[in-house]
Amino acid sequence: MRAAWVLLPALAALSAYYVYLPLPGAVSDPWKLMLLDATFRAVQQTCHLIHYLRLSHHLVVLNYVICTFDKLKDVSSEDIKITDAVFDGVEVRVFEPPAKGDESLKRSVVYIHGGGWALASARTSLYNNLCRIMAESLNAVVVSVEYRLVPEVCFPEQYHDALRATKHFLQPHVLAEYSVDPSRIAISGDSAGGNLAAAVCQQLSKEENLTVRPKLQALIYPVLQAFDFNTPSYQQNMNMPVLPRNVMINYWIYYFNGDYDLAHELLVNNHTALNVGRALSFRARLNWTSLLPASFKKNYKPVVQTTGSAAIVERLPALLDVRAVPLLADDATLARQPRTYVLTCENDVLRDDGAMYAKRLERAGVPVTLDHFHDCFHGCMIFTVWPTDFSAGVRTRSSYIKWLDENL
Repeated sequence: MRAAWVLLPALAALSAYYVYLPLPGAVSDPWKLMLLDATFRAVQQTCHLIHYLRLSHHLVVLNYVICTFDKLKDVSSEDIKITDAVFDGVEVRVFEPPAKGDESLKRSVVYIHGGGWALASARTSLYNNLCRIMAESLNAVVVSVEYRLVPEVCFPEQYHDALRATKHFLQPHVLAEYSVDPSRIAISGDSAGGNLAAAVCQQLSKEENLTVRPKLQALIYPVLQAFDFNTPSYQQNMNMPVLPRNVMINYWIYYFNGDYDLAHELLVNNHTALNVGRALSFRARLNWTSLLPASFKKNYKPVVQTTGSAAIVERLPALLDVRAVPLLADDATLARQPRTYVLTCENDVLRDDGAMYAKRLERAGVPVTLDHFHDCFHGCMIFTVWPTDFSAGVRTRSSYIKWLDENL
């Protein structure tokens, strides 16, 4: 009995130590965020152990855990018809609101989910719930793209899946099948899905034979560059849940099918040092000292290596491929983009990716709304369902849907 009285406080202390993280004072629901992060870290560590034992790839196991506990059946409600389809070889989930007597055609959103190009699904409750609410609130047809994931495939296959599914949907006869107005279509996505949405939008703007083009793009805390892992937001939020800097770098490596031994080289920006000739021409396009507002720059300093390693780019050429890193696009491409919404969160390593893209689009003449949330964190918009229900999720989702409603 005495041993139990000693062990219980010790276990409680160890649990508190594992869960507790020092967070900025302005973060919404800090203890709930700590619990979410601790749970995710514990699951990840278990998956890495399985990987280490060579039983399975840790991302496969992690995604299996997520989808096993979270995947919904293909069930339609009275309000929203939910069906699974295949668009040019790519699985999609379509959410259709009921027809209204005074409306012949509906608006539409092509949505691309996040998850580091490796996790989640259009069928999980988090994204199922988001897309259902979008369809209901906007009275719009929402097409959620189920692109293939790492490690099954790596770049550029996720991009090709998203592009193929979107182009298929934009065909006039497909839009007619779903009663969609061709002039009122948005392309949207969060995190890695925001990356794919931006890349798809850029490519669509270059294709001269398209008869239907998106009216809007809406990017939710998008990941847009792998050029500089020391922007102010990367420095400020390097240990911030649920996406610390080292985890984001690993997702890039997974996406490019690279080796883990490159992580430190990327961390210190050796891949874009001044002696790496292939990177020099892109430097001005990611100069955060001129692209970010003072409130984002704070007192952080650029990390620019004089001497680095060109071999990194040779091993991972996608680091400078605009299909993977849309922030590297030239001004002419950016000028062809549709009206854009970018949502950013203060407590997010990717905050500056979104802010820099918004500024470059604005300079190119594109109407842009930068919607910044000072107390929110990466991924928050999908966390609106118990037990991962955050006030930050409800607020960001409401602001996002409101913008779509007013502009689509």
